[in-house]
Amino acid sequence: MEFGPVITRAGEVIDLLGVVAIVVGVLYAMADAAIRRIRNLGPVYTRFRRVLGRGILIGLELLVAADIIRTVAVEPTLESVGVLALIVVIRTFLSWSLEVEISGRWPWQKARAGAVDDDAVRAATAAD
Repeated sequence: MEFGPVITRAGEVIDLLGVVAIVVGVLYAMADAAIRRIRNLGPVYTRFRRVLGRGILIGLELLVAADIIRTVAVEPTLESVGVLALIVVIRTFLSWSLEVEISGRWPWQKARAGAVDDDAVRAATAAD
C-alpha cells in the first residue's frame, strides 16, 4: 500500500484545520470584544489582541505541522527541505512575535508581578 497520498491528504486536512483555527479565532475575538464593549466588561482592546493572537498562534502551529507532514510525504529533495526550513523559520518568527505581543515578555522570562495568566485562572477555577 502506498502511504504517500494518505500522508499528503493528512497534511491537507491539517492545513485546513489551521485556516479554520485562524478564522474561528478572529470571529471569536470579534464577538468577545463586541460583548465586552456592550456590557462594559473592562479593557476591550488588550483582551481582543490577546484572544486574536492566540487564535493566530494555534493556526500557525497547525500550518507548520501540515507543511512538515507534506514535505515528508513526498521524496524529500534538498530544494523541498530548504523551502520547508524557510517556511518554518518565517512562521516561527511570526509565532515568537505574536507571543511577545500577547504576553508582553519573552517566553523564557517569568511572568510580571501582578500579571494575571488567563490559563492559570481557568485551571484554578476548574479545580474548584
